[in-house]
Amino acid sequence: MAALSVRFLGSGDAFGHGGRLQACILLEWANRRVLLDCGATALVSLQRHGVEPDSIDGILISHLHGDHFGGLPYFILDAQLHSKRTRPLPLAGPRGLAARLEQALEVNFPGSSRVQRKFTTPITELAAGPARDWCGMSVRAAEGLHASGAPALALRLEAAGKSVAYTGDTQWVDGLMPLMGGADLLIAEAYFYERPIKYHLSAADVLTRREALAPGRLVFTHMGPDMLAHADEFPGETADDGLTLVL
Repeated sequence: MAALSVRFLGSGDAFGHGGRLQACILLEWANRRVLLDCGATALVSLQRHGVEPDSIDGILISHLHGDHFGGLPYFILDAQLHSKRTRPLPLAGPRGLAARLEQALEVNFPGSSRVQRKFTTPITELAAGPARDWCGMSVRAAEGLHASGAPALALRLEAAGKSVAYTGDTQWVDGLMPLMGGADLLIAEAYFYERPIKYHLSAADVLTRREALAPGRLVFTHMGPDMLAHADEFPGETADDGLTLVL
């Protein structure tokens, strides 16, 4: 069976602390490529790591903040004007994705949402519930607690016989446990090291539940200055831009 590769093209917070690019994770298996989140710096990430935008088969969004979804207007216009895409670009994310994407296109490039393109962008809006097939993988969602003007999703993805759980941005809620538990890889936000903060996770929030979560591997991402300041003493694995894992 083909392996599942997970590459952190962007591992930073919204503000580029530590010189890191915004959330963008490349999943590769069996000649498929899917982006998990597409922050505003996504095209920079792709070019920096030699990934052709036209090679991306679909884009999955956890929530509608610019550092997780703000790259979509640029990705779509690149596909139209530079990559010359002709095959569909499936998009998936929380309820409200279609309307917010249209707004983002119009804010950034007025008139661009109404342009006739040579490719379609079918949008699947996800909600908490049973797993569903999308873009050659199984996707299951749970709703987190993160104010973004639309539901914020934590996601569990299964492909190539492996599972990846992704918290996205969220305060800890008990509904995350069934989704996150026992994944081959758990990618968890750690905006702070220990300090509790509304709408976000600290590393301590996850580490105190590590035994119950029982991940095969745990990697922290979306780290702010406080978390980065503890990097040398941190008892866990943290992502850098370019980190590649093979499950």
